[in-house]
Amino acid sequence: MANYKARVQIFRELFDRESIPITELQTLCFNGIPDDSGFRSKCWKILLNYLPVQISEWPAVLLKQRNLYERFIEEMIVTPGTISKSGSRVDVTLDDHPLNPNPDGKWVAYFKDNEVLLQINKDVRRLCPDISFFQQPTDYPCEITMNREEVESLRDRVQQTVIRSANVTRNRSGITNVSLFKKRAQEEYQHLAPGQEAHWEVVERILFIYAKLNPGQSYVQGMNEIIGPIYYTFASDPDPEWRKYAEADTFFCFTNLMSEIRDFFIKTLDHSATGIGAMMKRLMDMVEEHDFNIWQRLQMQDIKPQYFCFRWITLLLSQEFPLPDLIRVWDSLFADKNRFQFLLCVCCAMIIWLRDKIMHNDFPSNMKLLQNFPNVDIHCLLEKAVELQR
Repeated sequence: MANYKARVQIFRELFDRESIPITELQTLCFNGIPDDSGFRSKCWKILLNYLPVQISEWPAVLLKQRNLYERFIEEMIVTPGTISKSGSRVDVTLDDHPLNPNPDGKWVAYFKDNEVLLQINKDVRRLCPDISFFQQPTDYPCEITMNREEVESLRDRVQQTVIRSANVTRNRSGITNVSLFKKRAQEEYQHLAPGQEAHWEVVERILFIYAKLNPGQSYVQGMNEIIGPIYYTFASDPDPEWRKYAEADTFFCFTNLMSEIRDFFIKTLDHSATGIGAMMKRLMDMVEEHDFNIWQRLQMQDIKPQYFCFRWITLLLSQEFPLPDLIRVWDSLFADKNRFQFLLCVCCAMIIWLRDKIMHNDFPSNMKLLQNFPNVDIHCLLEKAVELQR
């Protein structure tokens, strides 16, 4: 307890300065940010290049970015033909209507967006199933989407898209599941008060806006696993004022993080110097260097890195550890001065941690072991990763 209080005091003194020395902050965060201290949210925002180190600049930066995010919602979650905030109606004429085959039409883009939205919806509903947080209602109902007529609720949009798809199925096969879907939808949202939404719906909206703003990449399955812990951290901030803007802050921090790891999600770059193929090779080279016998064992059993560490690297280990442990790991990853080199050290430590079992297991047992990493003392594992980094 005394050590915890001492660490909190160090962070407090750091944030009492006019300008935060980034190197000192990185060193402190690399060794773990004290839980429940209220500093993790602020530290991550700085480490992910959302907040400047000059604290006096924070109010202006936050106001600008949060207003910008509100405009993104107003402009990008709008059905063709509805009234925009400026009061002008998007005219639906013979040149642009739902049946118009013109690939540049607004309705064509709308229906294409719906396909992305349905995939996001499917993924975010499964976020962190071991905790109830994402199924719970938010502290702050989103006034942007719930109280403005010009912005369509994504919840209604998803439901209508599924119902339309079900109607097509009924027309072609004579079988429909519309009534079943409606019943499930009613049961799913019945515990939410009018104008309220669950945390997973907020994550869904962030990812949809991100996909709209990044059409070249759009949404790729797995992004939900990366954004989830960031949003959880911001939406759990002890300060209610910071919690209130968790959605906008998460969007920009997630966007900045994806700009650093987006090559992992682009298949055409798999074998480039920055792609996932190169990262996996660097990891296996590290394993060979630090424990040749394990490396040899994996080679003999033809256990290729893409069978297990593809997911480790692309998702920043978000599916390998319980959420509290993962958040501790991310303290170090975000604070890593050699961005994501430490990720490979953690992955290497994970393999070496399983050394005895790997050396005695057969192929099926080792595959199961590596694809379902067991519970460990995360602090001991990180200590091993630090040893490998030296």
